[in-house]
Order: sequence, then structure tokens, then C-alpha cells
Amino acid sequence: MHQQPLLSRLPMFAALTVLVFLSFKVLQPFIISVTWAAILVFVSWPLYLRLLKALKGRRNLAALLMTIGLTLITLGPITWLLLILQMEVRIIFKGLVALISQESFQPPDFITQYFPWLAQELQRIWQVLHDDPDAIRANLRNNFGLGLGQLGFLAGEVGRNLAKLAMTIFTAFFLYRDGERILQQLRHALRLVSSASGERYLSAAGEMTRAVVFGIVLTALAQAILAGIGYAVAGAPNPVFLTAVTFIIALIPFGTPFAWGAVALWLLADGQILAGIGLAIWGTLVVSTIDNIIRPLVISNSTRVSFLLVMFGVLGGLAAFGMIGLFIGPVILAVLSSLWQEWLNSPALDNDSSA
Repeated sequence: MHQQPLLSRLPMFAALTVLVFLSFKVLQPFIISVTWAAILVFVSWPLYLRLLKALKGRRNLAALLMTIGLTLITLGPITWLLLILQMEVRIIFKGLVALISQESFQPPDFITQYFPWLAQELQRIWQVLHDDPDAIRANLRNNFGLGLGQLGFLAGEVGRNLAKLAMTIFTAFFLYRDGERILQQLRHALRLVSSASGERYLSAAGEMTRAVVFGIVLTALAQAILAGIGYAVAGAPNPVFLTAVTFIIALIPFGTPFAWGAVALWLLADGQILAGIGLAIWGTLVVSTIDNIIRPLVISNSTRVSFLLVMFGVLGGLAAFGMIGLFIGPVILAVLSSLWQEWLNSPALDNDSSA
């Protein structure tokens, strides 16, 4: 008797499965943009509520103002970095032209003193290139052709990322405006799935998202400021630009040493031994140490989730999903941890244990 209703529902289940699959294929190009928008809107939601109250409930205007602010916050630093990078590339190009036009090449004293084999090899390569001008022209043509291909690929990536950023900002407007209604629907769906624990899972995901965002951003900001102080004291060129680059690299766990370490090596190669060693000591004892203080304090303590689980979530999410994985990886593991604790504390498990 029960087989007939089940068989009658199979076409509906099949059609629903196909519809979900096709919907995923249609929405797949926008998933990353929507996820970024959801994270940005969620983190800035308290500010939106204050603005909405000040505007006496005018949601469209409040959402528009928040979206404009979000655009300025994201596009402003990117535009500033691109302008500085353009000037840096010009300076580097002029330096390369001056270096190539020299009659002789003398490696830095640091390399000559501590790495004589490397100094001899650099001098040999320089001599070979300048003894054969045709070889120089051939190498320049080959490298220029390779560089054009890489620049074309880079330009395409930049264009795609700018399009994703535009979609993220566009999506954020609607999430601000309709966020409360979307949240109510999500809570209702969770109650249908798990009436007792749905709200707790949603709360766990929200707390972890907020903690991870603030933990990663605050840690990267603190490390970048401390590294920038080190750059300025050590006399590194363009410390403001290097600080901005350090902030971007510091968003990736354990990435900060590559930033200040590269600057320290450059200072050593330039013959500034004391400045390079001092920057390396500052980076090791201060810049990298602050990561072990702020990140666990903000993330692990505020969410009561093991820092090891948070670290696995950050690194695993980064490997699986890219930059967005820095945030959604820990959230996934936090929800899984909540499910695990819920199952351990379930009455059915207690009854089985007592029996």
C-alpha cells in the first residue's frame, strides 16, 4: 500500500534533483561573490542596523549608503596600491636600465664577502652577456615575449577579479536590504530540519564567522603596522608600500615571515648588514609573535573552539576554496563541532549508555 505513493513521488524527486543540479550550474560562477558579500554584510550588520534606525527604517537608502561605504573601503585601498605599484615598477625599470648600462658589474659587498661563489657566477654571467650583444637582444626578445604572455594572463585575472568584486558589491546591496527576511527564512528552514538545534547551529556559524574575520583582519593589521615600524627604522625604501603588501600577505596564516624576511634579505644583499639583521630580529621576536597572541585570543576564546581546529579550518579552507576558504573553512568545522557536541549530549545517547 505504501509502495504506490512512493513510486508516484519518484518523478518529482528526480525532477527536483535535476532542477537543483541545473540551478547549481547556473549559480556556480556567482557562488564566490555571493559568499564574500554575505561575509561582509554579516560582519557589518550591526552598523547597518544603526544606520537603518537613524534613517527611520528606510531600507533602500540605508542599504545604498552601506553599499557605497563598502565600495569605498574595498576599491580605495586597491586603487591606492595599484598607483603605488605603478610608481614602484617605474623605479625598478629605471634601476635595471642603469644597471645594464654599466661598463662593469660589482656584486654587493655582502654577497662578495659571504657568498663568493655566487659573486663569481654573477660576474661571469654579466661578462658573457656583455661580450655578446646579440645574446642580450635574443634574451630580451624571449623574455619580452614571455612577459607579454604573463601580462596578458595577469590582465585577464585582474579583470575577472574586478568583475567578481563588482558582483560582490552589487549582491551586498540586496543582502543589506532583504537580510532580515532572508534570515527569517533560513531560521524557519532550520526549524523544519532540526527544531531543537537549528538556531544553535546558526548561532555557532555566526559567531565563528565574526571571530574569524576579526581575528584574521586584526592580526594582519597589527603585524603590518609592527612590520612597517621595522621597515621605517631599518631604512627600507617605500615603507608604506611594503606595509600594505605585508598586510595582504599577513591575511594568509604563517605568511608574514615571507614579507619581512624578503625585505631583510634585500637589506643584507644591499650591504646594510645591521639594518637587515635588526629587521630579522624584530620580525622574529615581535611581528611574528603577535600572531600567537591576537589570533587565538580573538578566534578560539570567543568561540570556545579549539585553536587547532581553527588552524585546520583556515589552512584547509585556503587550500580547498582559495582566499574565501580562510573564512568558510573554520565556519564549516565550527558547525561540525556543534553537531558533534549535540550528538554527544543527546538524550538517546544517554539512554543507550545507561542501558
